[in-house]
Amino acid sequence: MKIATLIRLRRRIRPATSDHVTAAVLERYATGGAGIRADALWAVEAHLEWCASCRERLGEAVARRSPETMSLLALVQAKLATEVARSPRMRVRRLPRRVSRWTPPGLWPRLAMTLLVLAAAVGLDLADNSRLLPSLVLLVAPVAPLLGVAGVWSAGIDPAHELVVASPRAGLYMVLRRTLAVLVVVIPTLAVAGWLAGASPARWLLPCLAFTGGALALGELIGLRWAAGALALAWTAGVITPSVLAARTPLLLEPASLPYWAGLIAVIAVALVLRRDAYTGLRSETWFVR
Repeated sequence: MKIATLIRLRRRIRPATSDHVTAAVLERYATGGAGIRADALWAVEAHLEWCASCRERLGEAVARRSPETMSLLALVQAKLATEVARSPRMRVRRLPRRVSRWTPPGLWPRLAMTLLVLAAAVGLDLADNSRLLPSLVLLVAPVAPLLGVAGVWSAGIDPAHELVVASPRAGLYMVLRRTLAVLVVVIPTLAVAGWLAGASPARWLLPCLAFTGGALALGELIGLRWAAGALALAWTAGVITPSVLAARTPLLLEPASLPYWAGLIAVIAVALVLRRDAYTGLRSETWFVR
């Protein structure tokens, strides 16, 4: 069983009574739990997680009944302290607290890469003085947030992912919160890039939100990284490449298509609400790794 799932199960189980663990049961538990039924053992462990008084009594019982355990713990502590003292100290880089609450640390390189891609698109648009090609900013805008969105719920770039999954705010709330942080960075940048390249936000904003929401909805089934990658690849192969080769703006980015994008966003929002519990586990991170 995954550690995060176990933590969540333990959190939901609270004893129905305020009674503490009896001295006899605590003595047995201190010496290995022999003679305690499996259900009673689980109840004892669940009680010990929130009862400081029983944990203190357990420590006293272990010191009294199992001195070899205390000796082993002291030996491990001494060796660990020695190894820590010998280890080289790495420089710790900390993000501001408000920033770290909204984004995992590995998300910022992805956002930086997104900004570089948009800067390159703006440069190519400005270099095309004759306007032979459609605006690259307009073509890239719908999938621009996907590189960042792919990292908002990823064990690969968040060292504390399993702890985050086990937190009270885990799930769709946390995913939407981190996605909003991505959009707060990408959308204003797209607005500036579109202004420089002559691409109105009215043409790319709804497609951009639709692809972002679509990645979240599809990520509930196959994992967010795979969903974002699949949508970006499909848009690149099906829209960006043909539009550049044909030297024309695709119909999907014409103003007449905006009502369809709005309808798609509404459908995606309903799907996210119906499956809002899908991000509470680690399944979405292991779909293709089984």
